[in-house]
Amino acid sequence: MKYWTTGQVSKQHDVSVRTLRYYDQIGLLQPSNKDENGRRFYSEEDLFTLEKITLLKSLSLSLENIQSVLALNFSYREILVAHYNHLQVQLADLQQCIANTTSLINIADLEGELSWEHVSHLVARSKAREARWTDYFSKDENILFEKTLPSMEQNSLQTQQYIRLMKQIEKYIVLGISPKSKEGQAIAEELIMMSDETFDGDQQLIEKFWEIRKKPSEETGLYPVSPDVIDFVERCIVHWTEIHELVTK
Repeated sequence: MKYWTTGQVSKQHDVSVRTLRYYDQIGLLQPSNKDENGRRFYSEEDLFTLEKITLLKSLSLSLENIQSVLALNFSYREILVAHYNHLQVQLADLQQCIANTTSLINIADLEGELSWEHVSHLVARSKAREARWTDYFSKDENILFEKTLPSMEQNSLQTQQYIRLMKQIEKYIVLGISPKSKEGQAIAEELIMMSDETFDGDQQLIEKFWEIRKKPSEETGLYPVSPDVIDFVERCIVHWTEIHELVTK
């Protein structure tokens, strides 16, 4: 049977001598033979095990997990399937982190500042699933929302448009501008246009979503909108609708 020294294995497999010694120390890859001077000699089977370790490391498995996998003698497919599932969990966590960060950026853009309450609320939502506004809608309706509805967890053009409108409304409220003014009616027209695009012109669905939007954010999980903003929007749209109906008669 042929054997290879630590130095030979190091050169042939691009693994440092120090790493091979560490693998031996932790019992991950122990050479089949050692002489009286402590020199390590690796068999062909040992080299095959080293190839497995290298492959598993390339899949981002920890040495502890690699040791468990080798001990259970999984097939390559079983290893890959298990690691795929592990990566899916990591991906979901990463996507949630990205969504949370995007939400905080959008909140900062909308409100001009970012308070500790915003951060802690977002962390709490990540740890425990709250009742969500999507629970009020059917599967088909939610599929439509995923494609079209602005979300604070996204950095889409629709979300930026929504943020701009909310800031504009808040500014008008502070300045005492009436919802019936030309500025208020411009807001109404843009909101109606956005709603038609988002809900595919389904007036019943628009009204259903608006009623959910007015519920407390603790109940729906939606980003909170102040009662003053909601009142301004409703008065804008009511006045725009009345004028539009008179014109079309």
